Amino acid sequence: MEVILTQNIQGLGYKNDTVKVKPGYGRNYLIPQGFAIIANNSNTKKIEENIKQAAHKAEKRKNDAIAVAEKIGEIVLKVGAKAGESGKIFGAVTTLQISDLLAERGFEVDRKQISFPVQPKEVGEYVALLDLHKEVKHEVKFEVISE
Repeated sequence: MEVILTQNIQGLGYKNDTVKVKPGYGRNYLIPQGFAIIANNSNTKKIEENIKQAAHKAEKRKNDAIAVAEKIGEIVLKVGAKAGESGKIFGAVTTLQISDLLAERGFEVDRKQISFPVQPKEVGEYVALLDLHKEVKHEVKFEVISE
């Protein structure tokens, strides 16, 4: 079953993308929740027209995302966490903590745009991936230190 996404869904696609999903997932979850519409001819034409009209705004958002990625650059964030003698941290480092640290430095990045390829479980250096735009991804290094 093909559907057109009405908003970004992590792991599936971005707004206005046409994706192929299992019929039950589309009928029972995506469409009733308003996350997608059926990809028939009329809906496809509407979406294409909307994309044409929004092309200028999309280009501006992309340029803004590139500018934010360049400003962030190669900074290294320091995240404090309680840790045992072996270096294993208690609790977890969250995307909210990374988002707050970036906000302190003047970068507004939503926590939903941040992900960890490797979940931090010990004191050390890690990388967080920022999904700033459909075509703009950026890596931010952070160091987990013992408090």
